[in-house]
Amino acid sequence: MIAQTAHDDTGATSVRETVLALHDRLASLGERYDAVPRFPADSLALIARSSLHRRYAPVASGGQAFASVAQENLDMLDALRGVGRADLSLGRLFEGHVNALKLFDWYGTPGQQRVLGEQLDQGLFYGVWATEPAPGVTIEQEGPAEHLQGQKAFATGAGGLGFAVVTARPQHGPRRLVVIPANHADRTDLSDWRVRGMRATGSGRYDVSGISVTMANTLGEPGDYDREPRFTAGAWRFTAVQLGGIEGLLAETRSALSDAARADPLQRAKFAEAVVAARTAGLWVREAALRAASEDPDASAFARLTRGVVERAGLDVMELSARLIGTRSAFDGQRIDKITRDLSLYLRQAGPDYARDQAAIVWLDHDAWGEGDALW
Repeated sequence: MIAQTAHDDTGATSVRETVLALHDRLASLGERYDAVPRFPADSLALIARSSLHRRYAPVASGGQAFASVAQENLDMLDALRGVGRADLSLGRLFEGHVNALKLFDWYGTPGQQRVLGEQLDQGLFYGVWATEPAPGVTIEQEGPAEHLQGQKAFATGAGGLGFAVVTARPQHGPRRLVVIPANHADRTDLSDWRVRGMRATGSGRYDVSGISVTMANTLGEPGDYDREPRFTAGAWRFTAVQLGGIEGLLAETRSALSDAARADPLQRAKFAEAVVAARTAGLWVREAALRAASEDPDASAFARLTRGVVERAGLDVMELSARLIGTRSAFDGQRIDKITRDLSLYLRQAGPDYARDQAAIVWLDHDAWGEGDALW
């Protein structure tokens, strides 16, 4: 497997240009999958043909060689926000795939990374599934062999992805990571995924009972998935996709503004508020990505506060867009309506108040911004 080499900022194959070239087609496909919800196989095939699906894989798996983790995260930020801007459902699937690639990079054995490269050659995608209904997914012992027992819930891409990295609790000790096939129809239950937004993610239930646990499909050591600051700080990646949705909504709102609205100073003021909200969110996401890259001791606090900043920006831009465009913003088939429905659901991440509170505790102790610019 030959590793790709990063181009400089002036290269014709920058990730921004790659995503931009895909934008219109991905947006069009996203509208189709929203109207008739199903797994977005055609959209993922476009991502694979562009090689974005392997860009952040381990170098041994054919991933791109970056000069630093910071450079990789900034590149990844552009990819995640770009895909999210085209289609938030696809962005969520792509973000889960990127999360899985990083787990293989950090914890995969040479053999596992080789197999990953072979699967990427086939254009396959991965997910990461950690959410589960009680009593959770466990690793059961049966003689000398082990197998999984239980279900995953909100399993994005269930039944459509090639593989998923799932968390599982052994009889003793911290959680482990197990790589499983994710495309078995008889294990997939999408009956409860009846939602007004993010329809194509297919975030249903997946029964993992009976799947063998072996050395070959166990990733890393017990507790690796929960290792900090990687676990919490990694939330910057889903905020990057959300940011893309916010930016897409802002751009669509601008395009839909009537001449009368553009001539009205009150309407222009609302648009300015939306620009400030979107750009503020972008600055925080970028900073969170850089703190995660350096594994800054306060990277987790940055990610937690960034979640709230992006959520607030998304809520503000959705409201301002509706006020600026009016009834047209809610018409079926309008891109503004689709982005708003997707974003309103995607912003509902677990524990927002807890995340902000934990960040506040850190900032009360010291100004986590640091970097020679601390206010206290």
